[in-house]
Amino acid sequence: MDFERAGIHAEAMSKWLHDRTDIMVKVFRPPNHSAAFAFGLLAFLIAVFLYLRRHNLEFLYNKQMWAVSALFFCFAMVSGQMWNQIRGPPFLHRNKNGPVYINSGSHGQFIIESYIVAVLNGAVVVGMILMIESAGGVKGTEARNQQEGKKRRFQSVVGLVMVCVFFSLLLSIFRSKTQGYPYSFLFK
Repeated sequence: MDFERAGIHAEAMSKWLHDRTDIMVKVFRPPNHSAAFAFGLLAFLIAVFLYLRRHNLEFLYNKQMWAVSALFFCFAMVSGQMWNQIRGPPFLHRNKNGPVYINSGSHGQFIIESYIVAVLNGAVVVGMILMIESAGGVKGTEARNQQEGKKRRFQSVVGLVMVCVFFSLLLSIFRSKTQGYPYSFLFK
């Protein structure tokens, strides 16, 4: 048996034995209960935490906590983290020129690439939040003095620069992965 090619797996050995002797060896793998155990432990810890804080559950009504949690979930899903969980790609690729962080194919990605995309998406959102807050927020129309106006103008410029630079980086990554994509902004 060629272990270099087939590896040391029970299924490969069973197939090799069946090809040579016509004896079929059934491979039985017991179920892995570690994921169910980990989920049960997490549910138990959350229940204990809520029980200990039963007299003060105000944190459940905190809108900012839920907004940040939703943003982190969206960043993880949009960046391709679920694809990483399903496909199990390598963290990064090394070649003779050094590490490669962005997979050149449009149907693949590295784990570090999803982290990079999540951080860039987060930076774009922070820039948008800075611009919204500099304009008075979603509901705010309070009166401003001159010092406050300068601070808000600077904040809006910083937010605009962040959105432009980081969105341009996202576009350049997408352009490098999708051959023939015609659009770019600041970076090619």
